[in-house]
Amino acid sequence: MRKQLEEMTLEELWELFPIVLTVHRECWKDWFKEEECRLTGVLPMQNIVRISHIGSTAVSTIYAKPIVDILIEIMNDCSIKEIKKLIESMGYVCMSESSSRISLNKGYTIDGFEERVFHLHIRYAGDNDELFFRDYLIDNTSVAKEYEELKLNLWKKYEHNRDAYTDSKSDFIKEFTEKAKVLYSNRYI
Repeated sequence: MRKQLEEMTLEELWELFPIVLTVHRECWKDWFKEEECRLTGVLPMQNIVRISHIGSTAVSTIYAKPIVDILIEIMNDCSIKEIKKLIESMGYVCMSESSSRISLNKGYTIDGFEERVFHLHIRYAGDNDELFFRDYLIDNTSVAKEYEELKLNLWKKYEHNRDAYTDSKSDFIKEFTEKAKVLYSNRYI
């Protein structure tokens, strides 16, 4: 009998779910919109500030992992755990959790990736650096291409080590997120 995902080591999971980069696919925008509709049908929208498509699949000019990242910002007086329960009822699995951030995934099976894979991030309003970075890449195609080049260079080196892949991009992301927050200071209030 094969191991279930929750029984696998991190190394086994990274082997089953390697880093894969691909050219932008227009369907990602549609996948986000469809998933957003599902979410709005389940979530108490009076507690939701914003649902946003983030990550490289939201930037049409660069290669991306074929995983649609979604950021849900909730009101500061809302129970993040209640939102988590509702999202888990939609087939999402909690991957990490703190008092102010929860990350959930959908689309991972013991046979590998499903056609549609989602990473969903629940945060309190204002914890949204990814929006600034996304917007900066969309507005600055030369920086987006630098980011794409960085990702492509890291891809094969860290194909089976997601943490190292992510960590190796963090300085670049931080630099341009800070620039974006100055440039777009009033955008996401």
